[in-house]
Amino acid sequence: MVLDGPEAPVLSLELPDPDSDTISTMEFLARLEEAWAVCDRFDLQTEIWRGRILRAVRDREKRGGEGRGTGFLQWLREREISKTRAYTLIQLADSADALVGEGMLQEASVNKFSKRAFLETAQADPEVQLMIAEAANEGQEITRKQVRRLADEFTAATSPLLPEEIRQRTAENLLPPRVVAPLVKELAKLPEAQQDDLRRVLREEPELERVKDVTSTARWLSKAAEAGLAVRAFQQGNLDFEKALQEAQRLDALGLLADAVGQAQALEAAVLKLHTSWRRLGGLQERLWVESGSSTPHLRDLLTALQSLSGSTLRVSLGELAGGKRVRLQLVEEAPEQLAPPPLP
Repeated sequence: MVLDGPEAPVLSLELPDPDSDTISTMEFLARLEEAWAVCDRFDLQTEIWRGRILRAVRDREKRGGEGRGTGFLQWLREREISKTRAYTLIQLADSADALVGEGMLQEASVNKFSKRAFLETAQADPEVQLMIAEAANEGQEITRKQVRRLADEFTAATSPLLPEEIRQRTAENLLPPRVVAPLVKELAKLPEAQQDDLRRVLREEPELERVKDVTSTARWLSKAAEAGLAVRAFQQGNLDFEKALQEAQRLDALGLLADAVGQAQALEAAVLKLHTSWRRLGGLQERLWVESGSSTPHLRDLLTALQSLSGSTLRVSLGELAGGKRVRLQLVEEAPEQLAPPPLP
């Protein structure tokens, strides 16, 4: 099998001698950067072909019959490839075939991309893909930075999530696209009502600092809302999370609230994990205690020491960095509240 295109990269590289005094540091780094770019392009071609191979194995399994898909999974296991990794490679191959198959990108022009630049291009808007493909077809080397710059410019100039004042000032180079593009990304995560509120702020003051402030606000709003949905403590009572967000925003404390909600989510997850480990340790200790006896005094000593972790009260040392302090936790499993039966007529 041969890599596509007459300019397929090779791995025959001449690296500069790191001990040489006849080459300047600038030239030394430039030659290393050039060699790295060759490896990057070679890696891209390799991953595209791996994606095509994996796609062929997967599609063969789609032919039907019992156990459909098991052969593909077995193929992955034998090569120690995760399912997520496999489908990422297949998606890369699909993107390459789409760009080339639609005539947008010439086959040999794939070699003009670094791996990350190609992935960025595959995820960009069609208009950005066309601009990048034209540059690659003309022989330009395509970097991730170049793709991101064009994508940011296109987003800042065309996104309907932005008020007209922001799009116009961006087109006039009064606002940098690299600052406006993250605003679009954060606005897209918010409900329409919150988007309208933030757009109103931007219309009143379409300045750079206000764009940064609104981006931060949108980010905190989305982070707090996302974490809030996962916090079980908020599912009790008649909590109005939206109004709580509004009040925190009025106090300019959205960042603090988002951090607090995120920590609450992490704490609940840690408690759930602690409970699972506690129950499992208790079961294992009980089984070992039954298996042991007077002939295994050292094993009995070990199991006795574990009682500080497997009983209803846990005692855990925080170590020397905490001054030798210990944390004592009491675990009490409560049955869910039962609804009272309706009264008899």
